[in-house]
Amino acid sequence: MKEKLVEYVKRELGISFENTEMLSTAFTHSSYANDHRERNLEHLERLEFLGDAVIELIVSEYLYKEYSQFPEGQLTKMRAAAVREETLAQLTVENDLQKFIRLGKGEAQSNGRQRKSLLADVFEAFIGAVYLDSGIENAREVLAKSLFPKITVGDFSHGMDYKTNLQEYLQKDGVVQIEYRVIDSSGPDHARIFKVAILIEGITQGVGEGSSKKRAEQAAAKEAFEKIKRER
Repeated sequence: MKEKLVEYVKRELGISFENTEMLSTAFTHSSYANDHRERNLEHLERLEFLGDAVIELIVSEYLYKEYSQFPEGQLTKMRAAAVREETLAQLTVENDLQKFIRLGKGEAQSNGRQRKSLLADVFEAFIGAVYLDSGIENAREVLAKSLFPKITVGDFSHGMDYKTNLQEYLQKDGVVQIEYRVIDSSGPDHARIFKVAILIEGITQGVGEGSSKKRAEQAAAKEAFEKIKRER
């Protein structure tokens, strides 16, 4: 199992581990270690502790640099949404890492592999292991591929309402005409992708894509917002 995990992480995530035993530990639940006490195995909890802090630091840095127009309170809300249990559990599943988790018999029989808290713990432990083995840049690279795109397309839009921020920014000196227009949609009904253009005073200033019109509009507004701030 360890060899398959090492190979998978290298092939799919681009991370080569020097300390392969530590990578294995990141996927070892305490229930498995308890079931195999004679092997004196270390489990993931210490790596989870470290990974939690590493993820929060990297996400904080990303938000600070990418969203300079947002105040501290809004950045805090965005970070909380990005690093919450449900989000990290989703990253474990989307990267198909759950299949490598080592669980004790009882935990496995009680569907532990589907528990969000356990899945989130594994992702944190994995990031902690990456950080210790090859540094913060590789840990950042994993999050850049898996988590940052979710932030960009507005998965945590309750913390980053680009449409409102753009409107307030543009209209602080008077009324400005803003229009969102669907310019394309593709894919099957259950996995539709929308492309939306934002027109400001009749001129296209941004284009965004998303799995819903609302997400596409947020992405378009983000592009327009960043473009306009650069130009002013």
